[in-house]
Amino acid sequence: MSTRPFIVAIDGPAGAGKSTVSKVLARRLGFALVDTGAIYRCVALKARRESIAFDDDTKLGELLSRVRITFEVVGEDNHVFLDGEDVSGDIRTPENSMAASQVSSRPVVRSGLLSLQRRLALAAPKGAILEGRDIGTVVFPDADAKFFLQADPTTRARRRFEELFQKGVERSLEDVLADQIKRDQDDESREVAPLKPADDAMRIDSTSMPLSEVVRTLELEIVARLSKR
Repeated sequence: MSTRPFIVAIDGPAGAGKSTVSKVLARRLGFALVDTGAIYRCVALKARRESIAFDDDTKLGELLSRVRITFEVVGEDNHVFLDGEDVSGDIRTPENSMAASQVSSRPVVRSGLLSLQRRLALAAPKGAILEGRDIGTVVFPDADAKFFLQADPTTRARRRFEELFQKGVERSLEDVLADQIKRDQDDESREVAPLKPADDAMRIDSTSMPLSEVVRTLELEIVARLSKR
């Protein structure tokens, strides 16, 4: 009987450090990385390109039946491909981020992408790290290790502001914070799979923690649990 890959769930709001921590952890542990947020962003981008309303469940369901989303590590980065096109940059614009928040609230989208997320993780030869907002509560409630990263709103907004600045996107810190507050409200209040920590998740506040300390904290816990399998 084959052993299931070791599944790590990392949840939390935007700007808490999930993406960076997950990428470093995956590299250090030799695990696959499944960015579930990028999956929803791809659906939002495709819907925008095809002028599909974010509340048109019929057309969104049809879109899901033909969308192809894959991941590929290129250099140090985890690139995202939508129907064969590298959309790693296109899916992370402020406009698409807000669109993804709206699309992800639709039950037809969440249920339609659930099997894809699970399939990508279970295909990993050793283990998989999934980062998102409902990994430990919905996608893999039986994950081998669950973490919930958080940080104060101002810190999270400043991180996002710096990320956009480095990409050449001009936005004021006030606008970034306003978008973040709106997205937090949408994520936490949606009826299907709202953003919340799993009861058995380890909660980590990264507000004043350096990246290395956050990564090391999670890594020690994962290695300890791996040794008990």
